[in-house]
Amino acid sequence: MEDQDFLLFIKKIKEHTSIDLALYKEAQMKRRLTTLRMKRGYNTFISFFEAMMKDKELFYEFLDRMTINVSEFWRNPNRWELVEQKFIPEMLKRNRRLKIWSAACSTGEEPYTLAMILAEQGALAETSLHATDIDDGALEKARKGMYLDRSVRDVPANYVKKYFKQDGLMFHVSDELKKSVRFQKQNLLVDTFDSGYDLIVCRNVIIYFTEEAKHVLYQKFAKALKPGGLLFVGSTEQIFSPGQYELEAAETFFYRKKGV
Repeated sequence: MEDQDFLLFIKKIKEHTSIDLALYKEAQMKRRLTTLRMKRGYNTFISFFEAMMKDKELFYEFLDRMTINVSEFWRNPNRWELVEQKFIPEMLKRNRRLKIWSAACSTGEEPYTLAMILAEQGALAETSLHATDIDDGALEKARKGMYLDRSVRDVPANYVKKYFKQDGLMFHVSDELKKSVRFQKQNLLVDTFDSGYDLIVCRNVIIYFTEEAKHVLYQKFAKALKPGGLLFVGSTEQIFSPGQYELEAAETFFYRKKGV
């Protein structure tokens, strides 16, 4: 009965939101959502679903738990140093008008990290910087650009001084950065992707999907890149056979689309 309850929940969610929970690893997803359901006092997933359809805040909490909005500026700093010191300069030598996408951007730390790097290299104004997520609540936080002090702990000190305004424990992203990022709602597993990207950043999200869903996503990302464009993934998301997607390893966790 418990399994049937969760399967019906998956079916109802897909019917009403187009989110297909069956494409996420079941044990992890069920465990996280069971914790939330019980915390909110619902004995079954169906009663939880019915409550979510009437309570927007509860639905946003479900989305937040489902998408695991854990993000930081400069997460894994040595990887971002490669973006800053190697890959962006290489791209700018070929073309000053870059097209960059932060996919599953959560609360905005990643696209704002990209914006800082681009601003330092004098390329922000000419760059199309696009950021998407499935969670409306996360996108709203991203647009506001307000973060607790712990979020900026890995940001170089000169960047903190230049691109943030401190107010107690909160750090406000500069208007220059906020204006440069176009935030938009998107379901990676369902929606079509734009194309011609120089760089796509999608980190620490793909790990939660089934192998079948990962395969589809990597195909879609590869198609969205221009020849020579880069896909930057998370530290637990290494692609073991990139050639099947017409990608090749450029550095650890960076994959270049063949064709240049």
